Amino acid sequence: MSKKICILNGSPRANGNTKELIKSFTQGAMEAGHEVVCFDLQTMNIHGCLGCCQGGKDQTSPCVQKDDMTQIYPVYEKADIVVLASPMYYWGISGQLKCAFDRLFAVAELNPNYENPKKECILLMAAEGDTEENFVPVRAFYEGLTSHLGWKNLGIVYAGGNMNIGDILKKRNQLQEAEELGKSIV
Repeated sequence: MSKKICILNGSPRANGNTKELIKSFTQGAMEAGHEVVCFDLQTMNIHGCLGCCQGGKDQTSPCVQKDDMTQIYPVYEKADIVVLASPMYYWGISGQLKCAFDRLFAVAELNPNYENPKKECILLMAAEGDTEENFVPVRAFYEGLTSHLGWKNLGIVYAGGNMNIGDILKKRNQLQEAEELGKSIV
C-alpha cells in the first residue's frame, strides 16, 4: 500500500549533505511506490510560534499566522510518515526545522485535548562528528519527541563525518542506508 511521506528539510544548504540524504531516501521510497513531498524550509517564509494557543479554529489554515506553513499543513495532515531531515547544529536539529515543527502545534489545536495526529517518523541527519557519542543528544530529543507524540519510529540515518558540502558523496554507504530505509517502508 502506498504511503504519503512529508519531508521537512531543515538544512540551510540547498545542495548540502542533508539534501543528498533526502535524495537517496526519496529515490528508495518512490521506487517502493510511495508519494513523497519535500519542503526545503530555508527557502520558505516561516515565523516562529507565538505561543498564543489561538490556533485550531480553521481546518484548512490552523495557525493564526499566515505564512508559508499554509503550504505544509495540508501535506502534513494527510501524511502517513513525517521525515525530519537536518544537519546537526550544536548537538540538535537546525533552527529551521525546530521552528516549522513547533508550528505544527496548531494542527494539534484542531483536536480536543490537543491530540497530535498519529504518524510514523524517520530522522535523517548529517553531521561533522561521527562517533556514537556525538548523536546521543539528538537521539534523546528524537526518542522523546516520538514517544510524547505517540509516533512510531521507522528508522534513523546518522551520517557522520560530513562537514563540507559534498563530503557525503564520498560515502556511498550512508546514502545507500538512506535509500534502503526509503525502500523498506511498507
